[in-house]
Amino acid sequence: MLKKILALVLAVTALWIAGCKKDDASGAAKVELTVWESTNGPDEFIKQAGEAYTKLHPNVTIKFVNVELGDSVNQIALDGPAGVGPDLFAAPHDRLGELVTNGHILPTSNPESISGALLGACRTAVTYNGKQYGYPVSAETYALFYNKALIKENEVPKTWDAMVAYIRDFKVPGKYGFVMDVGNAYYSILFTTGGGNRLFGPDGTDTRNTNLNSPSAVAGMQLFQSIRQVMNIPAADINTSAADGAFQSGSAAMHISGPWNVMNFVNAGLDIGIAPLPSLPGETTPAASFSGTRVMFVSAYSDHSDEANEFGAFLLTPEMQQLRANITNTLPAIDTPTQNPYAGGFVEQLKYAFPMPSIPPMAKFWDAMNAASANIWNGADVKKELDACNAVIVATN
Repeated sequence: MLKKILALVLAVTALWIAGCKKDDASGAAKVELTVWESTNGPDEFIKQAGEAYTKLHPNVTIKFVNVELGDSVNQIALDGPAGVGPDLFAAPHDRLGELVTNGHILPTSNPESISGALLGACRTAVTYNGKQYGYPVSAETYALFYNKALIKENEVPKTWDAMVAYIRDFKVPGKYGFVMDVGNAYYSILFTTGGGNRLFGPDGTDTRNTNLNSPSAVAGMQLFQSIRQVMNIPAADINTSAADGAFQSGSAAMHISGPWNVMNFVNAGLDIGIAPLPSLPGETTPAASFSGTRVMFVSAYSDHSDEANEFGAFLLTPEMQQLRANITNTLPAIDTPTQNPYAGGFVEQLKYAFPMPSIPPMAKFWDAMNAASANIWNGADVKKELDACNAVIVATN
């Protein structure tokens, strides 16, 4: 009798375990991966990529949850430990150091094969202290948009000195020769890069000195300030929204922006071109820009990290990279062609771009340099502003 009871208990237990696993026809346990991403394009990519992945792996389904790119790093710190977070989440690569230091993400499970497929800038962007994290899904930088109704391709300035002269001589009533968000360090950083000067040093890892107050940076930001003399708009009136709006309405001949704005401008009826940035004084190549890598990180709190890593790697296949480029107008993170006719200018500028540093002090860079850029544009002493900016950032280390 005891043997029969034991056999019955074992049989019921086996059935219960099988029911909990929800096995499919192949015998693989059912897994649902939760993925955090932004709306307006990235969400559609995750949904379509998820459907394609499930066709290949019927036991795995992908659940999209809207958490915007700028919110995910703070949100994972709350939801991850609470057990209600994602299996994968999108975040900008410059938050990598913070994510690693706080233990929120796992290293890439197959770094050798993934690394070999990535563009150089993306490979650098996801490497921290010699270890690789996450799966880059797109690369981006900014370039010079121009409105062909107001400026011909052969008139687009190749140097910043020529740009200043063009803005000064532009005399179309009610319109501007050039606009940009002058209080945004993402763009103003380009003026600090003369002579190979780079934020936090050549490798972006020098926590003791930002290089924002080096002689090259000071000279570049003095050039930046000189643009105000021919473009008399206060910093408060030329933020991203205002600059985008001016160009989109056809009120500006040129504008610095990124791939995310291509369709906004095209759908507004503009005939646009995209060129590399003008070169800084004494140089012949485009000014260096920040490059950003959007990364799908595997959460350290995931119960399905193996499947999450496999889905992350799937997002790097040529088919998925081309799909994302077509949906979002961003650049692939691997070397693969796209059908985007506007990609050429960004691809060319990307050759001269450098990844935003990902060390923890980068979190303090934005507010400090945003404020310094706006103050310099409005006439403040360049050296004093950059010295103060540098002091604020390195004081946090």
